[in-house]
Amino acid sequence: MSQTNKYTLTVFTENQTGLLSRVVSIFTRRHINVESLTTSKSSMPRIHRFTIVVETTHEMVEKLVAQLDKQVDVLKAFYYEPHEIVFQEIALYKVPMHIFSNSDKVETLIRSHNARILSIEPEYVVIEKTGHERETEALLTDLREIGIYEFVRSGRVAVVKAMERLNTYLQSLEKNAAQNGH
Repeated sequence: MSQTNKYTLTVFTENQTGLLSRVVSIFTRRHINVESLTTSKSSMPRIHRFTIVVETTHEMVEKLVAQLDKQVDVLKAFYYEPHEIVFQEIALYKVPMHIFSNSDKVETLIRSHNARILSIEPEYVVIEKTGHERETEALLTDLREIGIYEFVRSGRVAVVKAMERLNTYLQSLEKNAAQNGH
């Protein structure tokens, strides 16, 4: 059996209703779990970006990208290995206010994880941590020992270390169209 790795896919699309379900169905049909999915505007006007994290084989990620490229509203899809991107996630933790009283243990814990207090309310405090999954999980583990109400982590946000390949791809399309008189 082939070795699985974590891949980050970027899918550039038009902003069309129903596209999310079509994109996700490509993964579902192949029984591939989407570990994280974020969508946002891209650096180019009217182009949206999906950032999708999956753990699969190299052969399967190539098939996924090829299938995504066939979708009508998808401009282009790419995949990357972890060393090719810069990425982060954000996590929020809601902890009881009472764990702060009579001790600076929580404050020391927050500082040791390079987290910050985002909101202080009468019953709870919201802590924010930005980092990789292992870092946000480490803080979660520590907070579970002293008390936590809620936890949520965003999907991965990533940029490619090299120049964004969509720009190069779109420029090549324009060049080919100009050469072919279109």
